[in-house]
Amino acid sequence: MKRFSVGADLGGTNLRIAAVDESGKIFEKISLATRAQQGRDTVVRELCRAIRELTQKQEGAGSFAGIGVGIPGIIYLKTGTVRQSPNLPGWENYPVRDEIESLLGVRVFLENDANVAALGEKWIGLGRDVNSLCMLTLGTGVGGGVVLDGKIWHGFLGMAGELGHIVVAENGVACSCGGHGCLETEASATAIVRKGEEAVAAGRSPALAEARSKAAKLTARMIYETAKAGDAASKAIFESVGRYLGIGIAGLTNALNLPLYVIGGGAAASWDLFAPAMMEEARKRSFIFREGSTRIERAVLKGDAGLCGAAYLPLQVSAEQ
Repeated sequence: MKRFSVGADLGGTNLRIAAVDESGKIFEKISLATRAQQGRDTVVRELCRAIRELTQKQEGAGSFAGIGVGIPGIIYLKTGTVRQSPNLPGWENYPVRDEIESLLGVRVFLENDANVAALGEKWIGLGRDVNSLCMLTLGTGVGGGVVLDGKIWHGFLGMAGELGHIVVAENGVACSCGGHGCLETEASATAIVRKGEEAVAAGRSPALAEARSKAAKLTARMIYETAKAGDAASKAIFESVGRYLGIGIAGLTNALNLPLYVIGGGAAASWDLFAPAMMEEARKRSFIFREGSTRIERAVLKGDAGLCGAAYLPLQVSAEQ
C-alpha cells in the first residue's frame, strides 16, 4: 500500500505544510502566517488545524505515516523539546512534539529546520545520487545540516550541523553565539546588508547610497541588484561572501570528505556573484577539493527542501520498521 506523510516548515514568519507521498510528490501545500507574536499555543493550534484539513483531503492516498516538523533553533530530539529558537520567542523549553501529538493523536517527528532541508535535498534533490552530503542554508543566519548514509547526523548532544558558527575570520565581527568571525557573520543575508551599510558609510558606493535613500533600509536584494548593474563595491561584497564560504567549505571538505556540499537558502539566489570566489577559495585551501570529484552546487528544491525533508522523517522510519 502506498504511504504519505505531512511535512511542516515552521518559521518565525511563515508556516508551510504539505502532504507528500513516498516518491516525494507534493499533493497539496498550505501556507499561513505564523503569528508567533500571539503565542506558541496559537501557533500550534493553527498548525494542527491545517494538518487536519490536509490529511482529511488525502483519503484514498494510502496509509498515513505521520507528521514531520522542522523548527529553527536548538532541538532536544529525545524529548521533542525546543530548547531555544531565535525566531519563535517564548518557545524556550517547550515540549512541542508532545503538544502536537496530544492534539492530533498521531506520531510526530521533530527536527531542526536546516537538518530537514539537507534531508530533503538528499531524498529528492541534488543528493539523490549520493549517500551523504552537507548543506549550508544562507538566510538571516547560516544554518547547516549533515546527512551521512542517508540519515541526519546529530552528533553527541543532538546539536551537530551548526555550520554557521565555524570560525572563518580571525578576530572578526561579534556573533550572536558569543564568538567572533563566524561564517554567519560573513556569509548570511544579514552580513551582506551590514557590509553594504559599511560601504555606504565609507563612501565606497554612491549606487548603494542612492538605493538606500529610496527605501527604509538596505536589503540583500538591493545590493545584489546594484552589483549586477556593475557597482564595484557591491560586487566586492559578494566576492567576500564567496571567499568566506570557500574557507568554510574547504575545512568541511578536509574534515568530512563528503561527495556533495549544497548551498541553499534565500541568499543563494546570488550564486552567480559569490560562487566563483567560493570555488577559487575552496580549491586553494583544500587538497581534497583539488582532486576534482567533490561537488559544491546550488540547492534545487529551494523553499520546498524543508517541507520535503520534514515529510520524509516519518516515511523513513516507517520504511525501516
